[in-house]
Amino acid sequence: MQIIPLSEGAFTVDKTKQFIPFDLEKEQLSERTRGSLLVEIQPFVIVTGKDIILLDTGLGFTDYSGQLQIHNNLRKNNIEPGQVTKVLMSHLHKDHAGGISHSGKLNFENATYYINKQEFEYGLQNNGSSYIKEDFEALKDSPQLILLNDAGEIDNYIKYEMSNAHCPFHQVFWVTEKEETTFFGGDVAPQLQQMKSRFIAKYDHDGRKSMELRRAWWEQGSKEKWTFLFYHDIKNPVFTGASL
Repeated sequence: MQIIPLSEGAFTVDKTKQFIPFDLEKEQLSERTRGSLLVEIQPFVIVTGKDIILLDTGLGFTDYSGQLQIHNNLRKNNIEPGQVTKVLMSHLHKDHAGGISHSGKLNFENATYYINKQEFEYGLQNNGSSYIKEDFEALKDSPQLILLNDAGEIDNYIKYEMSNAHCPFHQVFWVTEKEETTFFGGDVAPQLQQMKSRFIAKYDHDGRKSMELRRAWWEQGSKEKWTFLFYHDIKNPVFTGASL
């Protein structure tokens, strides 16, 4: 199993829910709006014997020539967008779902997209600051979309479970191959430091449940030597329980 972080850079986000690029070498967080959070935006690719799997799709930004950043990041790692076979979505907030489509066309033309059924419906009905339905509306009625229930398995090696907590229908994934397990906790488990401390985040739908889930996953993953993927962690995007 090969894991490839696809960093889109560091950003600050405040109560306006706007993601503003942040230069780690030149800027100070104290100069941003009070209460701003510093986060990485970092989808991941997992290459297995069966698939090329994309975990969340980033902001959907383009470069000066109009090329999608996530496409550029894939090509830098010798992967063409058309080679992606599965797109696993933790949820549909704009910083995770912005790269699903562009100008009404799906960005991964040969992939199957896996989204929680209730999350997809909720996102379509709640267009606004967190959800931008144009990001994922192209999937509506598409044969490339598979809507998932609360828990189950995909192709007998990918486990999913609705975690709720960060948003009402958020889900997480475990990919297991040859006794190696990689865990992606989306925005319930977005950073390594959050796994090590007990706190309730105000930005979560159910902050207490998020805290409890992080603790349970950290304990189990440490024992079973999971590899954790942290979507918003600037310094530690990939962390293995064996490193503890």
